[in-house]
Amino acid sequence: MQEITIRRPDDWHLHLRDGAMLKGVLPETARHFARAIIMPNLVPPVVTAADASAYRDRILAALPPGMRFEPLMTLYLTEGTDPADVAAAAASGLVKAVKLYPAGATTNSHGGVRDLTKVMAVLEKMAEIGLPLCTHGEVVDPEVDIFDREAVFIDTVLDPLRRRLPELRLVMEHITTEEGVAYAAAGGPNLAATITTHHLIINRNHILVGGIKPHYYCLPVAKREKHRLALRAAATSGRGCFFLGTDSAPHVDALKEHACGCAGCFTATNTMPLLAHVFEEEAALDRLEAFASLNGPAFYRLPANEARLRLVKRPEPQEFPAKIITEAGPVTVFNPGFPVQWQVDS
Repeated sequence: MQEITIRRPDDWHLHLRDGAMLKGVLPETARHFARAIIMPNLVPPVVTAADASAYRDRILAALPPGMRFEPLMTLYLTEGTDPADVAAAAASGLVKAVKLYPAGATTNSHGGVRDLTKVMAVLEKMAEIGLPLCTHGEVVDPEVDIFDREAVFIDTVLDPLRRRLPELRLVMEHITTEEGVAYAAAGGPNLAATITTHHLIINRNHILVGGIKPHYYCLPVAKREKHRLALRAAATSGRGCFFLGTDSAPHVDALKEHACGCAGCFTATNTMPLLAHVFEEEAALDRLEAFASLNGPAFYRLPANEARLRLVKRPEPQEFPAKIITEAGPVTVFNPGFPVQWQVDS
């Protein structure tokens, strides 16, 4: 197959930041994606409906003329979150999900949840109204190895929560393990999982072997090869519980190439060609539309996009920009480490 046309995709986990960075990276997503679930971990975070409305306005103001893109807003769950504010934001159509960050788990998560019992009133309200909870699924206990944090989160936090509130609709974001795949696959209609572009391509050796690669460092960190293969099998399976959430996370190079480098891979620019490459390798190009364009809207109870996106395989490898230059500084684009012949047909 030399070309494929799919419904315009959506990104169900995206970091746009704010200010100069927002202005610089937003076109990279809007070029190919119709909508995206926008992460709320700004400084300060997006914790109220008023915060979400103001942030949405800033995103739309940063959109270049002629581009169409719909930001789907989320709220950052804190132990002070007001259930009534969440319900009102959802009823207005402004907010499509609430994000659970365990405090200290990732970038700008210090204001997250330390004690789940303190947010049960919010979660009960969300279960009542059908508003999804998006989870960063890692424990932060320093005694738990970083490569085990997802599996321990499933056993000690996620599964007990779902047993207590089985009607809560929940997204396991950016799963990275075969345990995550298995749990999502067995979870029933109220559970789904997003998978990133980069976790389909790299394992932990890519980060560490031959010298540390800061632009491959992300959280959750890439795991063993067996986990990457489980993710590829899940993404290309066509099953409705798995869909794309790039977790594209821009940081300027000065903060990535640093003694204490920031976590995140910036994949907005080349995700769709990379996915076509991966799905072709797995003999599953006919399932790319389900993963990128259909399963996410179905779970979020939104219509699939009517517009189409055409991907073409060229005889020669395609060139992607090495960096996106923003007013905040240069941002390195994720390099898969192999030639890619697929491109989005302009």
